[in-house]
Amino acid sequence: MTTTTTVTPVGDKEIHTERIFNAPRQLVWDTFIDPKLIPEWWGLQSNTTRVDAMDVRPGGAWRFVQIDAEGTENGFSGEFREINPPDSVVQTFEWDGMPGHVIVETASFEVIDENTTRLRGVSRFDAAEDRDGMLQMGMEGGLNESHDRFDELLARISA
Repeated sequence: MTTTTTVTPVGDKEIHTERIFNAPRQLVWDTFIDPKLIPEWWGLQSNTTRVDAMDVRPGGAWRFVQIDAEGTENGFSGEFREINPPDSVVQTFEWDGMPGHVIVETASFEVIDENTTRLRGVSRFDAAEDRDGMLQMGMEGGLNESHDRFDELLARISA
C-alpha cells in the first residue's frame, strides 16, 4: 500500500500532519526514537544524516546533522519536553540556519489495528511567517520523503 503524508496548515501558526504506517504501534514508536535507526530514514535520501545527540527523556537534547553531496552540513536540534511511550512525544525543533525560531512538535502514535499505526503531528510556530516559510521551503516534500524512507525501514525490520 502506497500512502502519503498529509500536511495541513491550521490557523496561522500550526501545521498538522498525518501518515498511516503498516506496522504495530510499538514498532513504529521504537523505530522513531532509536538513534541507531534515525540515519536510515530522517531527512533527504540524497543526504547523509548523523546523530550527534539523542537523549530521549524529558529535558534531554537531540541533534541531527544532514550532510549533502558537497559536504555542506545543516544542523537541527531540540529538547524533548514529554515522552509518553508508545503514545506520544513532544519536542522542540530548531534549524541552525534560523536560530531562535523554535517549533514545538507533538507526534502521536494511534493504533488503528494490531498491524497499522497512524502517526499524527502538530507543529506549533511562534509566528505565521515562520510557519509559512517552512511550507515554502518544501516541508511537505521533505517530510513525505522521510516518511517514505521510514515506511521502507519498518517493512525491512518487520520482515
